[in-house]
Amino acid sequence: MLNVYFIGGSPCSGKSTVAETIAKHYNFHYFKVDDFLDKYTARGAKQNKPNCIKQTQMTPEQIWMRNPEEQNAEELQFYEEVFEFLFQDIQAISSENKIITEGAALLPRLMKQTGIKQKHYVSITPTKKFQITHYKERPWVYNALEGCSDKEQAFKNWMDRDILFANEIRQQCVETGYTSFVNDGTILIDDLVKRVCLSFGL
Repeated sequence: MLNVYFIGGSPCSGKSTVAETIAKHYNFHYFKVDDFLDKYTARGAKQNKPNCIKQTQMTPEQIWMRNPEEQNAEELQFYEEVFEFLFQDIQAISSENKIITEGAALLPRLMKQTGIKQKHYVSITPTKKFQITHYKERPWVYNALEGCSDKEQAFKNWMDRDILFANEIRQQCVETGYTSFVNDGTILIDDLVKRVCLSFGL
């Protein structure tokens, strides 16, 4: 897939902003994985994929009041279940332009197994402080926790899960040899874009 560039990583790291900027600057087709996750979840549930089924049945209380380790393990398993769907969609895109895609579902290990070259994948993950600060600035976050008996604990569990997820992504990049950027909030977004473009050879 020489015409596709992948940005993986964890939530609240700047992935979307970087991908949108690259798409605009280079006139790439932008495929945002998160926009299709509901479709992939429903499709996986129909195929009896266990974590997809769980995603369709769990309440906010059941999701966010679990321990973060369990949440993280199931999130990784969920992305493994839906990976074939998103990869098929990317392959089916009919575009004369190159493609930039981003999403937490683009796990480094899965990228490696699929044969994605080093110059076509990077991950971006946030530091703990940057992640929590920016999540708190997003008004929709606490709406996602409606129905939880203890929203503060639910939010803490969510943040701890994503910290574990970010650590896992960084470790997978070490194992696979892919480039990994850590966003601590001190780097300007334009500079982060430049670093990603340089890694891609753009």
